[in-house]
Amino acid sequence: KEIFKGCCCLLFSYQGSFLLFFSSDSFYILSKAFLFVKNFFNFFQSYLVAFQQQAYLYYHKLFRLSRIFSILLFAISFLALFTSHKSSAFADWYSSTIYPLFVSSIGRFFGIFQFSVSEIGLYIFVILLFLSLVRMLISSIYKMYAKKKNPAWLGYGSSLLLLCGCLFTIYTFFCGINYGHTSFAEKYHLESGQYTQAELTSLCNELTDQLNALSDSLDRDSDGLADMGKDLQDRARAAMFSLGAAYPELSGYYPQPKGLLFPAFLSVQNLSGIYSPFTIEANYNSAMVSYNLPFTICHELSHLRGFMQEEEANFIGFLACVNADDTAFNYSGYLLGWIYATNELYEADYDTFEEIYNRLSDNVKADLSANSSFWKRYDSKVAEVSGQINDHYLKANGQSNGIKSYDRMVDLMITWFRSK
Repeated sequence: KEIFKGCCCLLFSYQGSFLLFFSSDSFYILSKAFLFVKNFFNFFQSYLVAFQQQAYLYYHKLFRLSRIFSILLFAISFLALFTSHKSSAFADWYSSTIYPLFVSSIGRFFGIFQFSVSEIGLYIFVILLFLSLVRMLISSIYKMYAKKKNPAWLGYGSSLLLLCGCLFTIYTFFCGINYGHTSFAEKYHLESGQYTQAELTSLCNELTDQLNALSDSLDRDSDGLADMGKDLQDRARAAMFSLGAAYPELSGYYPQPKGLLFPAFLSVQNLSGIYSPFTIEANYNSAMVSYNLPFTICHELSHLRGFMQEEEANFIGFLACVNADDTAFNYSGYLLGWIYATNELYEADYDTFEEIYNRLSDNVKADLSANSSFWKRYDSKVAEVSGQINDHYLKANGQSNGIKSYDRMVDLMITWFRSK
């Protein structure tokens, strides 16, 4: 019975109370035989009681302070987001002055690692969150049977609130504010406006000609698919750096982009890449059909220059690829541009779309077929829910078209081709 009691006290301990119970049971027998043990035990027990009372007061003071600090973090973050969405001047100043400091320091630090720190951090976070939930449930059961006044979930809730406050603040200053700055199109006078179906058809034909010319000059793997080659991360950084000469807003330091160790995490969500504001990392789905990679990496790197809107990141990725002195990157940019443009043409005029598709070389068709087969494997409820979450997220950040904003890249491409 005494052993069971001691084990229970040890297992369900909270704020040091198990030590008091354990010492009581341990010294009880000895104190009957030795007077000095009894005196020492009485002194030690009174000391522990005083210590426990002070720890209790300190804990509750810390508990109150953590709630105040959490509320303060949320207040500062919401104020910063509100200001950035109401004042593009503030957002422009922040994204061009303050945010680059984080990229060149925090982004540079995490860029040292060859793996995605945000990916590994997410897995560890989920495990720790689960273990802390289990601990909270065990503590709650113990407190319920011990008739303690303060339930364990209060402390757990306070810690969770503080954690959410910290994460939301990091998101705000490493990502959220940038949604409010002046768009890339406005900065470089690429406002699209309306375009005609004839202009859309002309764009699709131009992209088709470029693809057919490039497809025969590319290396191909044993399956006949375009091989983008090695060192894609460094080549993508070079492409973005080169584009910065024409568009100063894109100049500056770019951390190393990272392919996920477990790319299926993105594939099941139908995602080709993701920017992590918590580590300032550009992550991409390394399992995709090869031609997607250069465009996707450049797209994600554009977020590190503060361009968060998806149609702009797509367009910047397109520009970086087609202007690069790299045939593989040219092919990737034109092919992704072709896909977005012909998707619009498919909806507007299917017969014309079919004519343009039939003009593609067999090599290009093989790449498109392989890409379709890849994503079909991941069509599921998870992908559907992920799309809905992404849609709401984009709308909450001022992109009224949600996930359809990716397609607005076509407007920018037509405007860009007009100016050529």
